[in-house]
Amino acid sequence: MWYVTHDPFLADCRARLAFDLFSNTWNPVVLWALRNGPMRPVELRERIGGISSKVLTETLRRLRANGLVERNERTGSASRVEYRLTALGGTLLSPIDAVGAWAFEHGDEVMTAREAACTAELQADPSSP
Repeated sequence: MWYVTHDPFLADCRARLAFDLFSNTWNPVVLWALRNGPMRPVELRERIGGISSKVLTETLRRLRANGLVERNERTGSASRVEYRLTALGGTLLSPIDAVGAWAFEHGDEVMTAREAACTAELQADPSSP
């Protein structure tokens, strides 16, 4: 396993780089949305519920800077920008799928734990919001 020779707690550990890519909520969502081929920003916004134009633009820039997405601009009568996964970006689809499968299988348990923690917090301090 990778962690036998690498300490995941070191600042320069590559595992932390991967975890950082997943720590932003929108990174895996945008990558997953692009899994079936290139899309224009307006199509991505329609496909992804709850993402603003600004956040989508920031996410696409971040993914491009990490080599996971490429931007293609077609010129002609109407300029058209599309985004697509790079080969490197495509390698993240399996891990994203695995995390999604885990969430599907265990999401109810997590929500139950959150509700219990919230209830316990309210009982301990009724003045908290």
